[in-house]
Amino acid sequence: MSNRPAGHATRSTIRPNSETGQGPGVRTFLRTADGIAVDSVYDPGPVVYETGPADGPADGPADVVFVVAHGFTGDVDRPHVRRVARALAAYGAVVTFSFRGHGASGGRSTVGDREVLDLTAAVEWARGFGHARVVSVGFSMGGSVVLRHAALNPGTVDAVVSVSSPARWYYRGTAPMRRLHWLVTRPSGRLVGRYGFRTRIHHRDWDPVPLSPVEAAARLAPVPLLVVHGDSDGYFPLDHPRMLADAAGEAGELWLEPGMGHAENAAGDELLARIGRWARARTGRGTD
Repeated sequence: MSNRPAGHATRSTIRPNSETGQGPGVRTFLRTADGIAVDSVYDPGPVVYETGPADGPADGPADVVFVVAHGFTGDVDRPHVRRVARALAAYGAVVTFSFRGHGASGGRSTVGDREVLDLTAAVEWARGFGHARVVSVGFSMGGSVVLRHAALNPGTVDAVVSVSSPARWYYRGTAPMRRLHWLVTRPSGRLVGRYGFRTRIHHRDWDPVPLSPVEAAARLAPVPLLVVHGDSDGYFPLDHPRMLADAAGEAGELWLEPGMGHAENAAGDELLARIGRWARARTGRGTD
């Protein structure tokens, strides 16, 4: 394992940017603090023009960068993750990555625990491109990770968006969550995860149990938090988003979306555009 600091790029390749056409993107493996290689993609988003010292406008990086944390069994190349990246790229640069145990990233999934280290590496990498503001946007499992990351690493992000997140751990109140627990806790389920969903799941239980999402939400102020949840979410009922927003107090804002299901697949382009505008407004960068 490497002893390099979190966020160190172990391999970097420049590739044409297929997301926006604004310029080259970067794909690399980042090294987390515990030595996991995390497959990551940077999209520069729209070009921003600023006044140069003497010779007129000079182009620079977008002022906001979104760091997108996908849901369980997702990865950076999944169509729904790429669609989210394309939508948010209209409002800033975008970093996407595969959590440990997902896609081409190393390690095994801990289903939201040590994934905070993956997000930490991605946020540090995003900061290094020179953007003025960083906004973390997480879906489902990723929605819980962005909450815990911001609570455990104060000052590293300027706003947080948590979509379809649980508020508390070990929830089994819906059929999809009972299936997910079987996938994670049973050897046969982990085999299905590996070969059916390209997700390698760690066999160990949490020890200690990580800070819960609702406890994390209570620690975020003054960082703005947007909680987004569908009223047709089959995984987590509406008490989960309400608990998160209530815990955040004045720093929290709750959007309950009519007819929306769960996570990235249910987040339409119009909703993603509203999230982009919200993030720019709450970080002081306007809405254009």
